[in-house]
Amino acid sequence: MTWLSLALAAQLVIPSTPPPPAPPNPAKAEPAKAEAPAILKLEYAGKPLVVEQPSCTDEEIQSLGLSCTREDPCPVYLELAAHEVAGNTIVLTGNTHTREATFGSILLLSEDLGRTWVEPHARIKNGVLDQAQFIDFQNGWVAGQIIQQLPRDPFLLITNDGGRSWRRRALYEDARVGSIEQFWFETKNNGGLIVDRTRAGDPRAKYEFYESQTGGTSWSLREVNSKPIQPKRAKLPAPNGDFRLRADAKLNAYRLERRQGAQWQTLASFALNLSPCMPPKPPEPVAPPPEASPEREPTPPSAVPATPGAKRLPPSLKKKPL
Repeated sequence: MTWLSLALAAQLVIPSTPPPPAPPNPAKAEPAKAEAPAILKLEYAGKPLVVEQPSCTDEEIQSLGLSCTREDPCPVYLELAAHEVAGNTIVLTGNTHTREATFGSILLLSEDLGRTWVEPHARIKNGVLDQAQFIDFQNGWVAGQIIQQLPRDPFLLITNDGGRSWRRRALYEDARVGSIEQFWFETKNNGGLIVDRTRAGDPRAKYEFYESQTGGTSWSLREVNSKPIQPKRAKLPAPNGDFRLRADAKLNAYRLERRQGAQWQTLASFALNLSPCMPPKPPEPVAPPPEASPEREPTPPSAVPATPGAKRLPPSLKKKPL
């Protein structure tokens, strides 16, 4: 957990009563296809990259219970939680949030060791992503959950093409409180995970251990325990000590670094402070177009008055041509 996470966690107030039951989990019905990325491409050139929040509408402000105004906007932060490296491919996980609420998840992918970055999966509203694992250069997983007062509806993002596309798989058929405390895969098919459901406010809530034989697309419950479940240490993947992700308070950014002998080389950095959230500027009032004056019908020649002082000659006195 980063210094920012600790600071923000101190400001959160967890209610003593459980939240009302939620509707069926929408993630279960999500189609297994890649979603449009939120940001097409970022290129690191020495300055912290800014992963902006795409929108901050009146509807979004109200749904999150925020009190952001144009005179007093809400600060927005990026939080990066984990990194995973497979060859030249790097995956970063996290979310964007204010001090009071979570906007949505962040998944960043680089295929050239940090020089360029894309978002291969659309941001999940109120979602956070944390742990990540690649078993080889193609197959990987990212754990996440939805934050609505309490973490709920845990899910996995799964890739089979090196991170270029991801599909979302919910752990439960229905919506319920819980978060993935830990997960691991020993092969591209066989894996396990532990869910912490003790924060649900229900004294019967337990820790749960699941196993998958299908690469994370389906899970079977193997154990329920009132005490934390400890997986066998041999099953846990060893962390890559040649890469690290850390918060740099002086730079006010996250640094992704690679070990070079006794030194650490910065591969990329990401700004912690994003543009503040405020309601959209109201449109300028548009003045109505001036009313057009009614067109007058042309006066027939016979009705044109004679020039003052001029006399009309009778037809008999008009000069006839020679």
